[in-house]
Amino acid sequence: MAPTTQSHTHPIAAPGTFPGFTGPDAPSDDDLYKCVHCGFCLNACPTYLETGLEMESPRGRLALMKGVAEGRLAMTESVVGHWDMCLQCRACEVACPSGVPYGRLMEATRAEIETGFKRPLRERIGRKIGYENVLTSPKRLRWVGRAAKLYRKTGAQTVARKTGLLGILPGDQQHLDESLPELSDNFFVADGQVISAEGQRRAKVAMLAGCVMTLTHAPALEAAVRVLSRNGVEVHLSPNQGCCGALNAHAGELESARQMARRNIDSFLTAMPDAVIVASAGCGSTMKDYAELLHDDPLYLEKAERIASLTKDIHEFLIELGLRAPKASLDYTVTYQDACHLINAQRITAAPRQVLDAIPGLKRVEMPEGNVCCGSAGTYSITQKEMSLRLGNRKAANIKSTGAQIVATGNPGCALQMTSAFKRDGTDIQVRYVVELLDEAYSKETV
Repeated sequence: MAPTTQSHTHPIAAPGTFPGFTGPDAPSDDDLYKCVHCGFCLNACPTYLETGLEMESPRGRLALMKGVAEGRLAMTESVVGHWDMCLQCRACEVACPSGVPYGRLMEATRAEIETGFKRPLRERIGRKIGYENVLTSPKRLRWVGRAAKLYRKTGAQTVARKTGLLGILPGDQQHLDESLPELSDNFFVADGQVISAEGQRRAKVAMLAGCVMTLTHAPALEAAVRVLSRNGVEVHLSPNQGCCGALNAHAGELESARQMARRNIDSFLTAMPDAVIVASAGCGSTMKDYAELLHDDPLYLEKAERIASLTKDIHEFLIELGLRAPKASLDYTVTYQDACHLINAQRITAAPRQVLDAIPGLKRVEMPEGNVCCGSAGTYSITQKEMSLRLGNRKAANIKSTGAQIVATGNPGCALQMTSAFKRDGTDIQVRYVVELLDEAYSKETV
């Protein structure tokens, strides 16, 4: 997305009441006052569908933004609570006839929260550790992953649960313990490896490893590399890359997100790729917006625009390149889960389905409410436990109604959320990545 010229003047602000938005990343009037209150966003919003409350809709949250911007409202705990309840799924943007850039507005508003509102101490510590110290460093992230594996393998988790220790520690430690995902046996590490194309080289790409996915779904990233190679693509896992910055940007931690973006830009440009491939929907959406994120950085803007233009979702790239359809068949019934930042932010719906349909023997069925968020939304499942569980259960019920054996997706958050929902109710449905299914079909071909 091209950078925008933003104005932060609020001409109808009420002087002498509340300070309004004052930070450098404040929502712009050009964006904020596009809303005409038509209400088309209401039935596209998962939290509105669950609650029926105006303040849990995009229109309601925009009204709160305007109230604070104009000095009519203070940034109170209640106001911030309504903003925090937003999943940032951006389904409202698809429904909006006025083109309100709601995702950009919410990120800007959350940046204002971090400068104009004092969160509880526990939250401030958690955000400091998570966003500024762990996600910014792939090495520290892997240390955390190893510690989590030790916590399970040594029996410490069992002891903590049986002794009631989790219940007496500050905060909702029991929920954090329950939210701990299964981790891959071996983490995926990008450290300068080059994987050759099979046959004639059709393209050279850099591929994002990312953050959480490297710990939780390393086999899916390995499958993505094999699939690209099988399609005549030379894959560069460029060194010094890291988290794309999506989690930080969505949380309003824009400065650390910018640092992450600069790091990745420098890393990917060293490969001089034809494209930058992303196997995670949320990461792809953020990287395609790097120019917007760095619009005030004269040293990086041009490079950010280049990387944004080169970034391709892996399904999108394979279809544009010309997918080599596998010859072996898979006898599965599969339903596809549209990740929010693929369907709503990147507006990619056909490509993942085309990849699945290219696999012989595979039967694909659509699920009801396929465009309703599953409730993962990055760290949302931790910070907004109740709503996340409600939406996860809603998604699981819709998947089960299809009779599919497998639900396929292209995003780690969706995969973790659906796995957790099925585990809660004992449903025997596999959660797989689209590229894993394609890779499996390739592996069954007779060489």
